[in-house]
Amino acid sequence: MTIKPLRKAVFPVAGLGTRFLPATKAMPKEMLTVVDKPLIQYAVEEALEAGIEQIIFVTGRNKGSLEDHFDISYELEDTMRARGKSLDAISHIRMKPGSPVYVRQQEPLGLGHAVWCAREIVGDEPFAVLLPDELMVGKPGFMKQMVEAYNRVGGNVIGALEVADSETDKYGIISPGAIDGRLTEVTALVEKPKRGSAPSNLMIPGRYILQPEVMRILETQEKGAGGEIQLTDAMAQLIGNQPFHGFTFDGQRYDCGDKAGYIQANLAIALARDDIGPIVREFATNLLAR
Repeated sequence: MTIKPLRKAVFPVAGLGTRFLPATKAMPKEMLTVVDKPLIQYAVEEALEAGIEQIIFVTGRNKGSLEDHFDISYELEDTMRARGKSLDAISHIRMKPGSPVYVRQQEPLGLGHAVWCAREIVGDEPFAVLLPDELMVGKPGFMKQMVEAYNRVGGNVIGALEVADSETDKYGIISPGAIDGRLTEVTALVEKPKRGSAPSNLMIPGRYILQPEVMRILETQEKGAGGEIQLTDAMAQLIGNQPFHGFTFDGQRYDCGDKAGYIQANLAIALARDDIGPIVREFATNLLAR
């Protein structure tokens, strides 16, 4: 079996972020910061660490600040230089010319449709999908861990994470087969099963490595759960035709599409930093002691 190298990653960033209104009324939800870095930057850095060469953003209207973030910021950079300030905080953000690539999802028809919008850029290559709402903290990063597994087994490798049985109706859930360390054979997938009917408590935490054949399936994919074109439904059709595994993350996940999860991420990342960690820890300790 020839395993094609993974070079491309798709970031579906067209969502409206209604759960975070009014903050996201004029700002993309992916630009919400965890401490001092936007969510989208965490996800892009995770992909680059894994060896991804081409970043593909599937955007929508009012996402201009997201695009600007990865571009040159002439006025800012020139002013900082003139004042003798270090550019270290932003010097590594700008991408090489021609990357990222931006494509529009004109209608909010679901994650599967968003991924399909990148079909011409992905071409006939395997590709990763990263959802920036899901902040994955680990060393190495989650995508790098997944790429190492993919280079061993090929086919399709998706993230897997154990959740409480009471949470399984919120996510895409894996039906598990044979288990080999952190790799779990995927025998079936179901999107947001009714509570009590889930085949396991392994959910898919917004990280995927997929073969290009999934694009052909998405082209004719019917709407599924929530009236949207679901990526999970299309992936399920690959099972049995190609190798398909879940990979359990060695690290911490923060659901930053949820307000409580977002606050938890800010607190955890802040506490782990040398520059502000001690101050935040003292404040949190005093706050809890009241």
